[in-house]
Amino acid sequence: MTTIANYITITRLFLVFTLLIVRPLSVEFFLIYTVCGISDMLDGYVARKTDTTSRIGEKLDSVADLLMIFIVIYILYPIIQIPVKFYYWIIVIVVIRVVSMIVVFAKHKTFGILHTYGNKVTGFLLFLSPLLLVRIQLDVLTYILCLFGSASAIEELIIHLISKELELNKKSIFIMK
Repeated sequence: MTTIANYITITRLFLVFTLLIVRPLSVEFFLIYTVCGISDMLDGYVARKTDTTSRIGEKLDSVADLLMIFIVIYILYPIIQIPVKFYYWIIVIVVIRVVSMIVVFAKHKTFGILHTYGNKVTGFLLFLSPLLLVRIQLDVLTYILCLFGSASAIEELIIHLISKELELNKKSIFIMK
């Protein structure tokens, strides 16, 4: 089903690719980056308000989120040197996320990333991180991101392991439904 929310998400997918052709950390970069972030918040809001949430929309949103993360990392990695001491922590987070995706696929034969509060907070902090670099020391920012990333990844994996059904909009392991 094509909805306004899905159009917003599809627009974000195209905008994310434009980040590859502008100068990193330029005014154009931050403008496109900010529009992508706003559209990420807007698509879910519009879908809920218009009662048009769908499995396709949820998956499309997750794909757009992952793509944005990978493209921004690709762009910023050569510029921002993450301290080596954080690499192992980041690798562990990625492994937990991959295991989580494998569990979802094995149990439900589909792709799925949950829209938990933890994932939303982590995503928001990741989104803010290039903007925060001018105010917060890189070590401190990386530590905060890894802390939230670890907690949200572990929570998502636990939810997938104990849930019988895939509920992409599960808010937290602590909220029973």
